[in-house]
Amino acid sequence: ASFPMQVPLPLPLLFLQVIKCKAAVMWEANKPFSIEEVEVAPPKAHEVRIKILATGICRSDDHVVTGALVMPFPIILGHEAAGVVESVGEGVTSVKPGDKVIPLFVPQCGECSACLNTKGNMCIKNDIGSAAGLMADGTSRFTCKGKVIHHFVGTSTFTEYTVVHENAVAKIDSAAPLEKVCLIGCGFSTGYGAALQTAKVEAGSTCAVFGLGGVGLSVIMGCKAAGASRIIAVDINSDKFAKAKELGATDCINPKDFKEPIYKVLTEMTGSGVDYSFEVIGRIETMNAALASCHYNYGVSVMVGVPPAAQKITFDPMLLFSGRTWKGSVFGGWKSKDSVPKLVADYMKKKFVLDPLITHTLPFAKINEGFDLLRTGK
Repeated sequence: ASFPMQVPLPLPLLFLQVIKCKAAVMWEANKPFSIEEVEVAPPKAHEVRIKILATGICRSDDHVVTGALVMPFPIILGHEAAGVVESVGEGVTSVKPGDKVIPLFVPQCGECSACLNTKGNMCIKNDIGSAAGLMADGTSRFTCKGKVIHHFVGTSTFTEYTVVHENAVAKIDSAAPLEKVCLIGCGFSTGYGAALQTAKVEAGSTCAVFGLGGVGLSVIMGCKAAGASRIIAVDINSDKFAKAKELGATDCINPKDFKEPIYKVLTEMTGSGVDYSFEVIGRIETMNAALASCHYNYGVSVMVGVPPAAQKITFDPMLLFSGRTWKGSVFGGWKSKDSVPKLVADYMKKKFVLDPLITHTLPFAKINEGFDLLRTGK
């Protein structure tokens, strides 16, 4: 059901006001989030101010807290959300006040080499690689206690209001339940697309998925949707196996139950390795294990988890020389502005489920409890 919105007529841009609202500010690494009153500036040209109504917690946010993903502090994290457009800056044409939207941490400018190529989705306008933590003009729209607060990957959703570039927001079905489809902003799309878009899993194939968090479970859903005949779920937390099976895993294995390396276990289970393997954790050791567990000649291994900063990977080059393919996947390979509305439409048509990915629903003030649940595997 949609909720009634009294949509005001757009005011002349000079009347757009600074909004004071609550946000979870991360002042420094390895400290709890602090709920603060922040000032959110009006959107500039080609920018959109959004009232955030639901946001998910993703391991990538926690990577910034721990320093595994290096970003400037202080910062407002969060990148998996849904909300309603509050106001728009000059020149914005794709959304208007009152529209239901999902912010996009991978933007789609439609003009760069990645946007123009059918095989690419990593728009040059993203702030994942540079980690500047600022809008396109080099400034922030957030202040708190007189200090400039950085943006996170162009989205910053742990706040009641945020400002994003028009390239980084997608209008969605007004009837979509925002507390569910917010997951299409990252976790679900990232995993589901890694199987369908990046790996292009075929019917009848064998897959292994390392890591059974929300993204790993979404990979399983993608493998099942593609018609994989065997989907082997791998995690050191056996509590996650029931849900993995519910969503399509045919086998569940815990590396702690075996003396030999997990890639050998998977090779023995399948005869010569899996057709497709997915590393959905972001650990160097499991990236190597996932590569070694896929077929020595035509296996494809996809990195889905964010790799830790300042760590390098060492591997036997014979693993690739024999024919394997090693790939990365950001946001499941989807072109964001084009694909997010279609994925929401598919959800509304019941082509996939999101409820099993939602373990807890908490009020915003309990964000630190939410991160505790993430860190304890719950």
